[in-house]
Amino acid sequence: MKPLSLKDVSRYVENNIGTFHQKRINSIDGLKLENVLKRKNPYLFRAKYMLTAEEIVRGIVDAHISSHEETIFGDWLEGLAIFINETVYGGKKSGIQGIDLEFDKDGVRYIVNIKSGPNWGNSSQIQKMQSEFRTAKKTLRTSNSRLYVVAVNGCCYGRNSNPDKGDYFKYCGQDFWEFISGYPELYTEIIEPLGHKAREKNEAFRQSYAQMINKFTLEFGHDYCGSDGAIHWKKLVEFNSSSS
Repeated sequence: MKPLSLKDVSRYVENNIGTFHQKRINSIDGLKLENVLKRKNPYLFRAKYMLTAEEIVRGIVDAHISSHEETIFGDWLEGLAIFINETVYGGKKSGIQGIDLEFDKDGVRYIVNIKSGPNWGNSSQIQKMQSEFRTAKKTLRTSNSRLYVVAVNGCCYGRNSNPDKGDYFKYCGQDFWEFISGYPELYTEIIEPLGHKAREKNEAFRQSYAQMINKFTLEFGHDYCGSDGAIHWKKLVEFNSSSS
């Protein structure tokens, strides 16, 4: 185990946080109105009494951003966690299906599946993770039958008062960051460098967002509004749900 340098962590964050912001912008720039309209519920728009093209467009774009940001930032935090663990324990990105991180500590081989928060999946998704843990253990023991392997579901934020799940452990928030680093206060220390150039990065994002709202509003008005400006709900539902 090597001592963790918070300066190294800050430097990693500052050098790599731009990737997250750029992916946010790319996720918007790559959107097409017809694709997102096909995935959204037109009946909900009507039930919520949405009367303008901009209301509907802003609703679908915001929903897209919300779902994608969590995934994008979760992937980014996974990279940070692997970097920190590699620095302290010599861990590595695993090549085994369903395993994000492998490292040795006190004679134990830990295999870690990293998620953003504690409420990440339904029962079938959790069962799939457990199956991947079992397969990973068998794979590792093929080359070393005496290897003691412990599976961990690590969550970057949140709490979990019952970490022992029987065939794996679930560490969340402070417990997770301490588990991979040996440093109890890491979970609060990493919050500050995440704001590196956040204002200017978000200005670029807001510019792309505004342009997308304007572009989609014009498209929606052209395709689904009449000359009087009213929304043609029948035409919108037919585009979304017609079998022909």
